[in-house]
Amino acid sequence: MRTGISITVSASDRRRLTAIVFDRNAAQKHVWRARIILLTADDLGTQAIMAASGKSKTTVWRWQERFAEAGIAGLLRDKTRPPGKAPIPAGKTAEVVRLTQAPPPHEATHWTARAMAKAVGLGVATVQRIWAAHGLSPHRWRVFKLSKDPAFVEKLHEIVGLYVAPPVHAVVLSFDEKSQIQALDRTQPGLPMKKGRGATMTHDYKRHGTTTLFAALNVLTGEVFGRNMQRHRHQEFIRFLNALERDIPAGKIVHVILDNYAAHIRTVLGADRGCGFEASESDH
Repeated sequence: MRTGISITVSASDRRRLTAIVFDRNAAQKHVWRARIILLTADDLGTQAIMAASGKSKTTVWRWQERFAEAGIAGLLRDKTRPPGKAPIPAGKTAEVVRLTQAPPPHEATHWTARAMAKAVGLGVATVQRIWAAHGLSPHRWRVFKLSKDPAFVEKLHEIVGLYVAPPVHAVVLSFDEKSQIQALDRTQPGLPMKKGRGATMTHDYKRHGTTTLFAALNVLTGEVFGRNMQRHRHQEFIRFLNALERDIPAGKIVHVILDNYAAHIRTVLGADRGCGFEASESDH
């Protein structure tokens, strides 16, 4: 043992150290620390303790000193170590929080970790840790404006019920359209891909006006029914519904979930609702 270090192991300490060594649930670091002290109490030298415990000389000396200073409690507790990097100043953390809660000065809808790190002179991971510690998520939004429709709850239950538990022998379609789609084409046809050369296409294009895409998603199967039309009126909407009815097997009750666009409202409430569909409004 090192010169100048005196270790006295009482009978109660020996029983407790022995219990730690033979405890199957004890942490292994506690086990070999207790073994070092027991071997020391048996008057073994440093070389013998190193051979029996498989630890280095400095490790044996360190835990002998720890036991001499703090007893068994010192073996079961690791000393705190100074951080490898200086902690972030409180003012810098407050600056990150303050900037995060304000709109970014550059052209962006919200702060990103990289943009914030560049603005305050910190690392991206540091900014993310500050956000996590303060519960900030700039990329998330929570919708707070609710409908004023007095029948909103009933309609909500009806629509969600169609999504979650559609009726037997029924087809539930979620419908929407995309208008003003640019119909573009390249000015010249390209060449196909062949060995050693990729496909080609011209850098410029020509316009063929716009088109409107009508699409309906089968909620159960994921199948999408789509059709392009030149205009975006209730007449085109009815034509699309009629095309759907022809494609869907006979004997099925079709439920269409759509928003309250004017063309939809006119179709649902007007005399043109003669295609055997049940419609539910999903945008209030």
